[in-house]
Amino acid sequence: MDPKIERSWLNVLEEEFEKPYMLQLKTFLKKEYEEGRVYPPAGSIFEAFNKTPFDNVKVVILGQDPYHGAGQSHGLAFSVAKNVTIPPSLRNIYKALKIDYQDFEIPQHGNLSFWAEQGVLLLNTTLTVREGKPGSHQKKGWERFTDTIIKSLSDKKENVVFLLWGKPAALKTSLIDTVKQHVLVAPHPSPLSAHLGFITCKHFSKTNEFLIKAGKEPINWQIPS
Repeated sequence: MDPKIERSWLNVLEEEFEKPYMLQLKTFLKKEYEEGRVYPPAGSIFEAFNKTPFDNVKVVILGQDPYHGAGQSHGLAFSVAKNVTIPPSLRNIYKALKIDYQDFEIPQHGNLSFWAEQGVLLLNTTLTVREGKPGSHQKKGWERFTDTIIKSLSDKKENVVFLLWGKPAALKTSLIDTVKQHVLVAPHPSPLSAHLGFITCKHFSKTNEFLIKAGKEPINWQIPS
């Protein structure tokens, strides 16, 4: 796990990579990747940061684990490569978008890079997972690392919109300066909870209202086919 990470992020996180907990995490991951299948591929662990430089972040969508099926995860929360079946949580995100924007056309694929390139940081709280074993890389150090990221964005930037879906994500509100930033909380888009208010949350139009009010370019949520 070499920190091959975009330069503006490296400037923010360079010291973090040298802390004992991160060195322990690196040792753990080296062994995990050698012993079996771990996702995303090692070269894509920091893809969310490479697609969305620190200086460009306008929105944060917080996920939990990467997808744990073969070929699914490519380093962006909720996103899958173009040729992969769209997972249920992402299908519900698309449904919520269709309710929020009637002219939204549901894409035939689940690659969210188009959002990332506009400044939407698609961040999982745990950046790796063993195949078929959700939660297998939790409490190994990733959460401390991604908490640092959330806090750094909150401390160093203004008018970032944080979309926190589900109870674990909502707890991250404590890391965010809610005077300088905007926080939107909803149930998780998983089929287990999406019907409890996620589908109708209208977080996407609310995000753009905040961005426009702050003098920023809104996000074009319509993913090209």
